[in-house]
Amino acid sequence: MTTQADANPKLATIRALLAKAEDPATPEAEAELARTRAMEMVAKYGVDEALLSDGQPSRDGITDKNFDLPNPWSMSRVRLMYHVAEAVGCKSILMGQQGNGTRRVHVVGYESDVQRAEILYTSLHLQMLNGLNRQAVPYGVRSPKAWRNSWQVGFITRVTERLAAIEEAARAAASGETSATGRSGELVLAARGSMVRAAFQEAHPRVRKQSSSFSGSGYGDGVAAGNRADIGGSRRIGAKSAGSLAA
Repeated sequence: MTTQADANPKLATIRALLAKAEDPATPEAEAELARTRAMEMVAKYGVDEALLSDGQPSRDGITDKNFDLPNPWSMSRVRLMYHVAEAVGCKSILMGQQGNGTRRVHVVGYESDVQRAEILYTSLHLQMLNGLNRQAVPYGVRSPKAWRNSWQVGFITRVTERLAAIEEAARAAASGETSATGRSGELVLAARGSMVRAAFQEAHPRVRKQSSSFSGSGYGDGVAAGNRADIGGSRRIGAKSAGSLAA
């Protein structure tokens, strides 16, 4: 399916806000406000598209996209992409290495949600790498690489937990709304979830879940950084201001 992301004014606004937030020339207070507003818009956009597109599959149908994630830290990129996609209502799977350390993640979901996953991944990935680059590996750590890897795992775990909570709040707020066909928001969102799972199962009928493991002692520091990451919709630990989820 051909994406209409570039022509969508809401997505263009979200991207512009995130670009402002990541611009080194933007004062930190303005950057935080821009990120918060962008993330509020991302969550509300997902619910709005679901309600507006109910009964109109050509407006926002199920699609899929491959994301090729290169080194350095390709597995950390994979983890972040996977969990962000799952948080916004998509299904995803690691397809393996594509050469030169690049790993591919296949994401299946409604087009608006795949777009949201890509936007969020781009912003959070930049925050993760910037945060990692500012870290000083503690004295006495035997493997700096393992420490940095575990730091990223901690960051991803916490920031995607927060993202999932924001998405759940947006869905709950929409439960009393009605779609373009008169169905309740709760029913529409549940039906979309079932459709995505069916499409994913059709594309990957023999998926087997695998457990992941890591070494290194930076996990706790990464979790703390995930608490501080700007994703909007909830107060950052230690922050002086709070963002609220748009209804």
